[in-house]
Amino acid sequence: MKPTARRDGTPDKGNRKPSAEQEPSTQPKLRASEIIVSNAKPARHQHKEPDLDQAKAGEPIRLQKVLAQAGVASRRHSEVLIDAGRVEVNGRVVRKQGVRVDPNTDVIRVDGVRVNVNEDMQYFVLNKPRGMQSTMNDDMGRSCVGDIVGEKIAAGQRLFHVGRLDADTEGLLLLTNDGELANRLTHPKYEVRKTYLATVLGEADRKLITTLREGIELDDGPAKADFVQIIDVHEGRSLVRVELHEGRKHIVRRMLKEAGYPVERLVRTKLHTVQLGEMKPGNMRALNSAELTSLYKAVGM
Repeated sequence: MKPTARRDGTPDKGNRKPSAEQEPSTQPKLRASEIIVSNAKPARHQHKEPDLDQAKAGEPIRLQKVLAQAGVASRRHSEVLIDAGRVEVNGRVVRKQGVRVDPNTDVIRVDGVRVNVNEDMQYFVLNKPRGMQSTMNDDMGRSCVGDIVGEKIAAGQRLFHVGRLDADTEGLLLLTNDGELANRLTHPKYEVRKTYLATVLGEADRKLITTLREGIELDDGPAKADFVQIIDVHEGRSLVRVELHEGRKHIVRRMLKEAGYPVERLVRTKLHTVQLGEMKPGNMRALNSAELTSLYKAVGM
């Protein structure tokens, strides 16, 4: 006798065959190594869970997420760092998980080293060409730094140069919108070293090294270099490397001229540990995390 059927043609509940979940399985169990995982992706928006860590604009974000976004470590490893007491927020060690911070205002350090967690802060190195003004705009229509970074400024990024290079001096120029770092890098208190390569007229000797190291009298006071090296001497010209932390106008040119070696070409190649490297004139690149951390340490940030 056939079992009774419902209107949709399926057997009546009372006559259904027990499901696989109700019957004991006769199939052998798979070992973990035999389990095949499907790589198929679910359809969009299916079973989508809200991101509880995703903060609205202006709201604090979980510390481990901020560290992960800054590239310090994965979220899981960031939690390990927090547990170990290696993370500081505004000078206080944080050991509790789930603490929320504001990347725009809070100062975060890992192992005592500051981490850049503010995505709005921009840091660039520009190889300023000779003849270009170290300004964002020029009333006289001359070529200026603003011509190179014009697109970024138009996109709403407020960049400004850290210190200046005169028009005839080429090389490394730091651009940023971090006012505090810019102010400290140019403040005499922190004695941030800058390195120049100068091509001068005259065949330099060790006397020049002694003169610049011991100090030379200029019209606005004495000046001396931290380090001097004669790299090459050839056919009436010399290539001299000069390191100093002073930032007075035309300081390197004036020192060398006073010592009897007028400058023919001057290139700034290094600011603290940030180097120009193989960058071509007019090219620009972003600072990497190691370079930025080094600048933070140099000025006590």
